[in-house]
Amino acid sequence: MPLLRTFDSRKESIEAIARTVRGLTRFDVLEAESGPAAVTVRDIIAGIRSRGDDALCELIQRFDRAEITPEGLRVPAERLERAARDLDPGLREAIGRAIEHVRTFQEQILPPAPPPVGRDGVKIELRTWPLRRVGVYVPAGSAPLPSTVVHCVVPAQVAGVKEIVVASPPRGGEVDATILATAHLLGVDEVYRAGGAQAIAAMAIGTETIRRVDKIVGPGNIYAQLAKKMLYGVVDIDGFAGPSEVLVIADDSAEPAFVAADLLAQAEHDPGQAVLVTTDAAMIGRVEEALEQHLANLATAEGARRCLTAFAAAVVVRDRAEAAAFADAYAPEHLQVETAEPEDLAGRIASAGAVFLGHWTPESFGDYVAGPSHVLPTGGTARAFSGLSVYDFQRRAAWMRYEPAGLRNEAAATVRIAEAEGLAAHALAVKVRAQAAAK
Repeated sequence: MPLLRTFDSRKESIEAIARTVRGLTRFDVLEAESGPAAVTVRDIIAGIRSRGDDALCELIQRFDRAEITPEGLRVPAERLERAARDLDPGLREAIGRAIEHVRTFQEQILPPAPPPVGRDGVKIELRTWPLRRVGVYVPAGSAPLPSTVVHCVVPAQVAGVKEIVVASPPRGGEVDATILATAHLLGVDEVYRAGGAQAIAAMAIGTETIRRVDKIVGPGNIYAQLAKKMLYGVVDIDGFAGPSEVLVIADDSAEPAFVAADLLAQAEHDPGQAVLVTTDAAMIGRVEEALEQHLANLATAEGARRCLTAFAAAVVVRDRAEAAAFADAYAPEHLQVETAEPEDLAGRIASAGAVFLGHWTPESFGDYVAGPSHVLPTGGTARAFSGLSVYDFQRRAAWMRYEPAGLRNEAAATVRIAEAEGLAAHALAVKVRAQAAAK
């Protein structure tokens, strides 16, 4: 039985296929907001808001099956130090390399202060400040994700954020040691044993033990994502994340074994969507064969096969233009262009969270050591959203200074608009100054 559900642009429009493929995951934000998970999340938020630490500890016991007291919510500094000390040396070196590359990339893209705008008697500046306090949520459902600590914490540090909080579910009463070690290597010493919607609510609202943050970033299940979305406005968030996804565009120059491995790299998230787009219909059969060969020896084969069967797709298109059109309509989190001239094709595509060019660039590099953050828009939101970066941890405010000359030049226009809007006091604030400046 084929693992990839096949679509053909000669039988359906590109837009129709993209809608159908998106629908395979059955991920619908509006439906999620009105479903049973949303009811649970609202109750969790209400409990944290009214009862703070007591509610948080009860919810940790209920959902994580861990007995945590308010005094035990924060991981002691010595536990972080021990985790780093006990970390496998090879893994320590790999995490260190990831930290170095992510930090270097974020430092390079850190925007300089723009020059002030000047007019006669007017000076306008844009001032930038880092956020003061940021929360990073690190899930630990199917596997611990130390890379998420790196890819969320480092951009915040480069932006100048002074206080960074990490929250992660306790398994057996403890946060995963690799996550703790990574936090310590990054100099983060405020880590809490809390997961799910209750951790999000605690960081957003604040409890007796956990001081509220200004922004929460990081992946998580539907409960964590709904909590972030419901609390947006109380706190800033990075976005609403659905299942991970990859779109691989392959022509006849692609290596089927590479393509199959790239599809599996998303399918093993279970759930995760893997989509192949090709101008070469014969490529689909070759990729299917490679998938079966890889699955025979893959430790995560069971979940990956289940995910491929439910959510994966292959799309045959007539030409490169249709391949680009499908990618723009689908707007993938990860876009891999495994073609003879990948830059040319990728240049036609505007909607993708991150782009991986050529036959030697697996998406896995982006997840770990390339440099850009792996926190990316999913569910088609790459049409409007971007991946997490240093930009997301800064806030901006305009500074405006008018001298008498600028006041005289712009008073009449301002008064005219204010009076047209019926805002007499707005006009008055200008008129009294104009009269004073004229003396």
